[in-house]
Amino acid sequence: MRRCSLLIALVALVVIAADPAGAVPFATGPVTQVSGASSLTTPPCSATQGEGTVLPGKQALYVNSEVEPWVDVHPTDPNVVAAMWQQDRWFNGGARANVGAVSIDGGATWSEVRFPDITQCDGGPWDRASDPWISFSPNGDLHVMHLVLDIETLPGRPGGFGPNGMAVQKIEGSAFADGIIDTGEISEPILIASEDNGEGLHDKNSMTADPFDSDFVYAVWDLLDLPAGAAINPDRGVFGGGLGFKGAALFSRTTDGGQTWSEPKVLYNPGGVNQTIGNQIVVDDDGTLYDFFNEILNFRNDDGGAQFEFNLSFKLSNDRGERWRPGGRPVRVAKIVPAPVRDPDTNEPHRTADVIFDVASDLSTGALYAVWQDRRFTGRSAIAFTMSIDGGSTWTTPARIDKTPVTGTANDQTFLPAVDVADDGTVGVTYYDFRNNGPGGGTDTDHWFVHCHAACSNPANWEEGHVDGPFDARQAPFANGYFLGDYVGLDHAGNVFTPFFTEGLSPADPSSQFYAEVAPAP
Repeated sequence: MRRCSLLIALVALVVIAADPAGAVPFATGPVTQVSGASSLTTPPCSATQGEGTVLPGKQALYVNSEVEPWVDVHPTDPNVVAAMWQQDRWFNGGARANVGAVSIDGGATWSEVRFPDITQCDGGPWDRASDPWISFSPNGDLHVMHLVLDIETLPGRPGGFGPNGMAVQKIEGSAFADGIIDTGEISEPILIASEDNGEGLHDKNSMTADPFDSDFVYAVWDLLDLPAGAAINPDRGVFGGGLGFKGAALFSRTTDGGQTWSEPKVLYNPGGVNQTIGNQIVVDDDGTLYDFFNEILNFRNDDGGAQFEFNLSFKLSNDRGERWRPGGRPVRVAKIVPAPVRDPDTNEPHRTADVIFDVASDLSTGALYAVWQDRRFTGRSAIAFTMSIDGGSTWTTPARIDKTPVTGTANDQTFLPAVDVADDGTVGVTYYDFRNNGPGGGTDTDHWFVHCHAACSNPANWEEGHVDGPFDARQAPFANGYFLGDYVGLDHAGNVFTPFFTEGLSPADPSSQFYAEVAPAP
């Protein structure tokens, strides 16, 4: 395999914030650039397949771009950190491959990981990959999930999809000993779901290894089902494709540590012209599974005629996914008021998580946390937060927790939140904003971290620190907007948070992946 040798330690940005509750403040240490030039430079990687019609001034393929990262820290060895992202993003969906990296020295140095037999770049059958996700089991095995797709639609299916599916792989824990993952140490992919008739798209997957039993790993995603002749408008935020359109949540699991996977089953079907998106499972302290999703209701007769509603919703399972309850409609936590982000200088779209959220659980107390972009607070995108301490029965009123100054201008937009919980119960959230954007040049963008130790439903109990930036987000690939990802990574090692995030760099290097540690100040 090729090993990534370009590892740049940037000047440490140490920001210490006084906590209103008198708890320990946090500081951001050195920021490390993990990804460098793309290693997808030789055949059979395609440079033109699926190019399509490109907007003026934009590219079809953004070579050397890395976007949409995820990160996971080894459950028993905090020095072992794994990450994954899309490599070489196409403007109209997916990337030439999903690529990863591994560190065995706490994020100081990294080696690249290529996943065999997925896309054509790595000897696989698929044109593209997307939605990378990884999760460590308690025994140290790393489980990997890819959305795989061919972008070309089938004959007679204008507006439909090409063949696509969900693929999973595993890296056994022993492979991390030397910090270099050879392709022979990665299992052959298992295609746990596929669609080849042009009517459906398996989309927005996530994977969660059970933190208490290494035999169990859970995968969830949505299946967008289109009737013949229908099309999707990805710029609406609401996906609509006629009366036959639907987007059920699908679930699959392994009970033998990733050797085999169950046939996908419908976890929840919201009915015709409705859909789920962003499915993500978290496990609480007693082993209960919660599958959270954005339940998009374009119309429902059985629900008071709900129209164009976005709901943060969930179903739960007490038997590791055998059965999910409640039996009918899910528990609805809160309304999501979508907040698309526009460039403060050019008014061009930035594709962010305006219909996606992030969730986390505290394995010590069972508390549940959720964050998302919402425009109810300022009229523009801000970061909403809610929490439950009783197993999801009740939730706090959504509160704005970002600390971006409200200026009444497009510079006060915040976006792409991620949430995680440290071992001591501290809740951390990262996000981007444009507060430092100035006239001329690009779009100055920064990455931020807020944390809370107690009574987190009160915005006054959150304090902010700077992670990195500013950088020019307009250098990022353009994919229905300037694209850093539909999500970014955030995990923890003990009481240290480990953000893994995207920054735009230059036309020759449109975006790259960065790692930092945000720790209690000494």
